[in-house]
Amino acid sequence: MGEGNCTTVTEFILLGLSDVPELRVFLSLLFLLIYGITVLGNLGMIALIQVSSGLHTPMYFFLSHLSFVDFCYSTIIVPKMLFNMLSKDKTISFLGCLVQFYLFCVYGITEVFLLAVMAYDRFVAICNPLLYMVTMSRALCVGLVSCCYLGGTVCSLIHLCLALEIPSFRSNVINHFFCDLPPLLSLACSDVSMNELLLYIVATFNEITTIVIILTSYLFILITILRMHSAEGRRKAFSTCASHLTAIVVLQGAILFSYCRPSSGSSVDTDKVASVFYTVVIPMLNPLIYSLRNKDVKEALKKVLRSSFLS
Repeated sequence: MGEGNCTTVTEFILLGLSDVPELRVFLSLLFLLIYGITVLGNLGMIALIQVSSGLHTPMYFFLSHLSFVDFCYSTIIVPKMLFNMLSKDKTISFLGCLVQFYLFCVYGITEVFLLAVMAYDRFVAICNPLLYMVTMSRALCVGLVSCCYLGGTVCSLIHLCLALEIPSFRSNVINHFFCDLPPLLSLACSDVSMNELLLYIVATFNEITTIVIILTSYLFILITILRMHSAEGRRKAFSTCASHLTAIVVLQGAILFSYCRPSSGSSVDTDKVASVFYTVVIPMLNPLIYSLRNKDVKEALKKVLRSSFLS
């Protein structure tokens, strides 16, 4: 389809990250390695939490869902991206493009909500340790996780329904490595200012809401930690929160940079780099952050490996 010819489309062409053949081969090998670590790390974390009775607590219940979400939205993006890098066929059907965007949006937004819920969990655990297991009951944990998935689904459906209303496009070539909404809207022939405004409003509202919950939780956590008389107690409390704070800063920073700023102030290459970070790198980092900085996870892993070796 030529530029400027407005018509309906049945498929899109994803240009990907680079046109240089040597760079494409290098990036495909790098991303394949990262994706392998992502799958192994996240599914391994879920399995470890399931088989280790010592990890059957609200904190690790939420962490298992975080690992599931990371695995899902990485799998939605990376395999197709790797296929496009190594193949001459870079097409994706119109329906496939919208499905990819919708599922990515569902799991991406769900992760943002999950991190806020995990901040509340840490607040209860540190500020009210004696009532922790009573307050964070199984029913409440299931309800909070369900709300995270529901929120991600509803927000994504709003964007998907508006995207389906676009009647025609001036080109079917998407200058990106997956079907994200901003590059898709840039190809529309009709007025998509409502779509762009809604994308900005929803993303900003979600970010502000979750950041307020996170900052409020950690403000009370900090006050509680500073009141502790035991240096060992303060060290353990800081250690418990360090992994979660690291995951929050990395993900929220990437999302704020990508979606919560005017589109006119961004470049395509900059957006691609930011997208690689939160679609490819962060799902790999989260299980590493929580395993390498978490004594309980390392002890549980040692027990599982020891029992497997002995058996």
